[in-house]
Amino acid sequence: MKCRAFISGVNVMIWTIAVILFILWLLGFGVFHVAGGLIHLLLILAVIAIIYQLITGRRMV
Repeated sequence: MKCRAFISGVNVMIWTIAVILFILWLLGFGVFHVAGGLIHLLLILAVIAIIYQLITGRRMV
């Protein structure tokens, strides 16, 4: 049971980071136009992390 709690915590952390990066990416279009390239890079990393989490999450079930 301890392992499932850890995995659940990791899933919450990944989704939280993805949402934060998505919000920063949206802000990059209007507010922080100079840092837009870096935010786009972070968004790509967030999408890769979400896809990885979805793929590995399905194997665990």
